[in-house]
Amino acid sequence: MKAAVYDEFRGPVELRTVDDPDPGESGAVLKVAATGVCRSDWHGWMGHDKDIALPHVPGHELAGTVEAVGSLVKSWRRGDRVTVPFVCGCGTCDQCSSGNHQICDNQTQPGFTHWGSYAEYVKIDYADTNLVALPESVDFVTAASLGCRFATSFRAIVAQGNVAPEKWVAVHGCGGVGLSAVMIAAAFDAHVIAIDINDEVLQMAKMVGATATINAKSSQSVVSEVRELSSGGVHLSLDALGTRETCLNSIANLRKRGRHIQVGLMVGDDYHPSLPMELVIANELEIVGSHGMQAFEYERMLRMIESGKLQPHKLVRQTVSLERAASTLGNPGDLQIAGVTVINQF
Repeated sequence: MKAAVYDEFRGPVELRTVDDPDPGESGAVLKVAATGVCRSDWHGWMGHDKDIALPHVPGHELAGTVEAVGSLVKSWRRGDRVTVPFVCGCGTCDQCSSGNHQICDNQTQPGFTHWGSYAEYVKIDYADTNLVALPESVDFVTAASLGCRFATSFRAIVAQGNVAPEKWVAVHGCGGVGLSAVMIAAAFDAHVIAIDINDEVLQMAKMVGATATINAKSSQSVVSEVRELSSGGVHLSLDALGTRETCLNSIANLRKRGRHIQVGLMVGDDYHPSLPMELVIANELEIVGSHGMQAFEYERMLRMIESGKLQPHKLVRQTVSLERAASTLGNPGDLQIAGVTVINQF
């Protein structure tokens, strides 16, 4: 098969012909129809993820058709249209047994723990646990945009955030995760304040449901503006970027008994930020993490997409070839746009 491969962190990414994957007894091999271009792939290429063994093929947001299944797989057959969460559970550990596949003790992640979807084919472990059937009305490009950013935001806003109509929600950072969160919170009739440093991105946030926007670069105080717009602070706040500043602002702009959801990954100097615990204690705030979404929880999200209540296709603003994405992996700014980029040419 054709795949984008790098042999060293921060090294060249080359298109090569490599061996097709084998499904193993409980896995499946998917023919990749589309795969998202995500900043997490850049983090992997940089060496920030310790699970990666070299040489490596990135890619973790994908959709396609089942090409082959292992002898123990019961629920899937060749030709089935599927997508998959970026965190795959084993189905048997304590976490999976309690329904929390997204934090499986033995989790696998295509593009991190093993070769990913910047390729014609990709292996998915524990197929019966992790594959998600795609409705015919959901095309592959849209489905590929769900796996990391949109599904992660759905669980963060709905399950971890307990979003509700008429509540105020702040979203700090409006990349793919943030814009997804804005759309999802708005679909649940919440009032959403979108915060970013890019006016084009903020305009897109308005298009997908933001009630108000704040440009953090020109704001004298993001926290004060959020508090003023929401009449005293938001009920729910999401750090979708993962910096010390966005994390602190997200906690500080909460009203009493509000909830902060951390989705953005912290790296480098932001890895262990200092938090305003005096506010957490005095205002009885909640700080909650959110990491992906289980395959069995996709059904509600997919129903909302089929009904038109959620429209993730509006976030997909660019499709590119595998060759183009591979050549820009080390410089993601080359493909930088407001919205989501998806590979659909192999």
